Amino acid sequence: MSGSVPATGRPAPVGWDEAREAAHRAATPLRARQVPVAAALGSALAEPLHALVGIPVADRAAMDGYAVNGAPPWTVVASVRAGDGVPEPLRPGTACEIATGAPVPAATHAVLPYEHSQRVGALLSGDVEPGRHIRRAGEQCVAGEVVLAEGSVLGPAALGLASALGHDTVLVRTAPIVHALVTGDELLERGVPTAARVRDAIGPMLPGLTGWAGGRFDGITRLGDSHELLASALETIDADVVLVSGSSSRGPADHLRAVLEELGAELVVDGVRCRPGHPQALARLPGGRLLVGLPGNPLAAYVAFLTLALPAITALLGLPLPELEPGPALSGHESGHGSATRLLPVRVRGGELTEVPHSGSAMLRGVATADALAVIAPTGGVRLHPLPGASTGPGS
Repeated sequence: MSGSVPATGRPAPVGWDEAREAAHRAATPLRARQVPVAAALGSALAEPLHALVGIPVADRAAMDGYAVNGAPPWTVVASVRAGDGVPEPLRPGTACEIATGAPVPAATHAVLPYEHSQRVGALLSGDVEPGRHIRRAGEQCVAGEVVLAEGSVLGPAALGLASALGHDTVLVRTAPIVHALVTGDELLERGVPTAARVRDAIGPMLPGLTGWAGGRFDGITRLGDSHELLASALETIDADVVLVSGSSSRGPADHLRAVLEELGAELVVDGVRCRPGHPQALARLPGGRLLVGLPGNPLAAYVAFLTLALPAITALLGLPLPELEPGPALSGHESGHGSATRLLPVRVRGGELTEVPHSGSAMLRGVATADALAVIAPTGGVRLHPLPGASTGPGS
């Protein structure tokens, strides 16, 4: 797609890869700000994280025991715990009782663990290897070294690392705020579905999908099939990304495109040549907010989130568009499907793909048990799209 087109001149449906790229281009990285390390969970670094000091700062004991100098036996002349400061240097034939994490005295040859030592009064003996059980200064990193690249998403371990390196704050792009509008007169929020009413299966998916993508889910607003209600909601919701489920096709209850035109929105993607999920949309609302229109069928909505919402959230975090790993051929789909990209739930076992049953546009049973989505190009090539709960993915 060469560029976005105003809603009054609707763009033609685009290919699946083209749609992902358009969604990524449509989002501008959020403004960076300094936040306390403890408040940065899930945010993306807006600059590389450097080590303010080497870790460890000094040679430290890796075990509880004795720092020793020379050959046994040794005379225990001191004792040091973590936080006591650096003890006096050891002379040959002497030892210092030491706790894990405490700085070792200068001239320490090794640390002898308690369980490998024999001590009678001040006299100590045991077998040691030179340099054993000592954490050397700078062995994890040296001062000034880049330990996390710009764009790294900060998980619990990364926050601990930043703190250990001496950082009180970090410069990050905080998680984009995502709000969902779930539309449909037929939807039940609770209870058993009937012939006339169905349970909402899309709303419960969106918080998890958003968190996995790196966004912060702000909540769900439920609307009936109403042009006026949808327009009012879109004018008032304050979020970086607004998800609208249902109302994205062209039936009598589908008001999204008319509302977007009325609001003066810029329609960037209007339909994607993929199955399922063709009637999805991406628009830029006045003021810069992004809107992703999700089809009303659950698996189609799931696919549309991965196609448009995931790349947009990724770009807001200042991250590159996730690349997909190539996969083996999938039996029955070697030649592709004309002009449409197929996205099929699959299991991955022993380097082979098996299509999961129950993978129709309205079905979640298949994808709920899948390892990945097989992205089958119109020409038949296969790539694998990770899913939440798999070992890899945007939020991992």
